[in-house]
Amino acid sequence: MATTTPPAVEAIESETMRRVRRRLIPLLMICYFAAYLDRVNVGFAALTMNQALGLSSAIFGIGSGIFFLGYFLFEIPSNLILEKVGARRWIARILITWGVISGLTAFVTGTWSFLGIRFLLGLAEAGFYPGIILYLTWWFPANYRSRIIGIFMTAIPISIVTGSLVSSQILRLGDWGGLAGWQWLFILEAVPAVVLGIVVMIYLTDTPEQATWLAPAQREWLANRIATERSEKEAVRNYSLAQTMRHPRVWLLTLVYFGQNVSGYGLVIFLPQIVSRFGVGIGLNGLISALPYVAAAIAMVWWGLHADRANEHRYHTAVACFVNFAGLAICIFLNDPILMMAAIIVSQMGQSAIAPTFWALPTAMLSGTAAAGGIALINAVGNLGGFLGPYMMGAIKDATGSFPIGLISIAMGTLVATIILLVMGPERHAADVPGGAVAE
Repeated sequence: MATTTPPAVEAIESETMRRVRRRLIPLLMICYFAAYLDRVNVGFAALTMNQALGLSSAIFGIGSGIFFLGYFLFEIPSNLILEKVGARRWIARILITWGVISGLTAFVTGTWSFLGIRFLLGLAEAGFYPGIILYLTWWFPANYRSRIIGIFMTAIPISIVTGSLVSSQILRLGDWGGLAGWQWLFILEAVPAVVLGIVVMIYLTDTPEQATWLAPAQREWLANRIATERSEKEAVRNYSLAQTMRHPRVWLLTLVYFGQNVSGYGLVIFLPQIVSRFGVGIGLNGLISALPYVAAAIAMVWWGLHADRANEHRYHTAVACFVNFAGLAICIFLNDPILMMAAIIVSQMGQSAIAPTFWALPTAMLSGTAAAGGIALINAVGNLGGFLGPYMMGAIKDATGSFPIGLISIAMGTLVATIILLVMGPERHAADVPGGAVAE
């Protein structure tokens, strides 16, 4: 029998969630903006850096992807530490250390220093993204998470759009003060992360119970809602950390995330070089490279909201994966630059719509330390796809001279992800929706 929420409770919920969104999401989006900018600006730097340092496409691909090996090694420990010490201090530490290391990329001198600094950048940033996903589960009830993650993750396309335009203009400045344009690119774009680390330490709040910026009734409602959802999940099945690490569904979700990272990072790192093959200058390259991510931002928010309203996430994730696959795969048949960019735009709309719906799947079954470890495991192992994608693109480009062959190769990642999502079946979890019904 359906239950009706009293108007007074609805009013408290509405105002509480409005205040939480306004307080947390803009700052977290800005932080993720800085993270993604420092992660992918190497793609624009490559337009002049590769020649200056004598880097081949294959070496550049390895260096771009080796970031994720460092990320992998420290991901789970980092998220477990965050769960113990709190998000405010640990996220601030991550921001400051990765900002410093990103800036130091300006002073690499060749292959080995380039590989080393990218590896260290991965170590420094490890735990940031899964830490934010975990943190959002402390503040947003389950029926808000896909749309909130979708809004939060618009920082990715925004950072790529802005980064494409700003990075291309920095490169056009040329040498100044004894440093090349690509060196200034790394230095200038590292500063925001360090500044944001200080802001996070001052501004962020760890848990709803500590939120003095909420009214007492609002703090009580939110803390009780989050605690109730956690206890309902744990009443169905309370996974230990060890059980989480060997759970078949967790590993299937890890493979899904791995596949989407193969395609996602394989494209984003090499997109400026693909666009340069169209015969455009650096300034116009930045504008064209930004186009797929403008459409991606819209798709990300809309698809996450659609999944929450439908109370279904597995099929939504599968559809997004398949759209990404189809958009990249069709490029092998296209010679016209305009048609190829149209296909890439479609692929990125699918790519960006994956994460908001995907993360609702593991967070629906895990809580507490199991959630911290499980989210970190999925992100850590899955992000190794961020190594494989750029490596494949670089190696195939060197071997064949063709970017479209590389695109159809990395597209296999989201095709495999689509198949896994369709065959894995639903998670039987009575706590996912009011009334005890099964949902995803």
